[in-house]
Amino acid sequence: MSEKQEMIRLQNLKKSFGDLEVLKDINLTVRKGEVFVLIGASGSGKSTLIRCINFLEMKNGGNIIIEGKSIDPKKDDLTQVRQKVGMVFQHFNLFPHKTVLENVIEAPLVVKKVSKEAAKQEALHLLDKVGLAEKADVYPSSLSGGQKQRVAIARSLAMKPDIMLFDEPTSALDPELVGEVLETIKQLAKEGMTMMIVTHEMGFAKEVADWVAFMNQGRIVEMAPPQEIFNNPKEERTREFLNRVL
Repeated sequence: MSEKQEMIRLQNLKKSFGDLEVLKDINLTVRKGEVFVLIGASGSGKSTLIRCINFLEMKNGGNIIIEGKSIDPKKDDLTQVRQKVGMVFQHFNLFPHKTVLENVIEAPLVVKKVSKEAAKQEALHLLDKVGLAEKADVYPSSLSGGQKQRVAIARSLAMKPDIMLFDEPTSALDPELVGEVLETIKQLAKEGMTMMIVTHEMGFAKEVADWVAFMNQGRIVEMAPPQEIFNNPKEERTREFLNRVL
């Protein structure tokens, strides 16, 4: 079987905020169709790592290679990079003054210059996919947190990215709304979307991940398929963390 295409490769990635080293020599590879999940305590560097891949934070060292191309923020057009790499945040960042449909078509119209009709058709298809077709004409203020997050996912997908990044997509939600967002992400996994997900939902990580990386103090302590990490972690630090959260 041929090796699957590399979608993301990080080589010795470093990031500091002032004197604080937040990422220390991170190396990892995500291949096409894989779901890569980052776990670890708050402050371990997970969100910073995922934000560096989308160039919302600028690295201090190392290499970020997206689909075989090493990205240099000084030379490369980051808007183009971000078209390939969609991002869903903890807080939904929807435009409050636009309807759900207008939120989803905004980027394809403005960035990709797609015709309004085509953007609208695609948006309605995506809203149907995330179970919100009937909410197309309402404003975000009338949606629950879970619904807002599903709109945010549809909005990211509207750009037809090759890779999706999720930064704790359920941590701002009430517990009973978490499931509907995780279901949407599971569906994307089934369809073969390449994803990197930062999450505190361990059951979800077990179910959906191809690889799980445990981070601690800016380093990847252990990286393995979920059954290994959860059932038989090799590192003491990983065991301590899982004993606390499971």
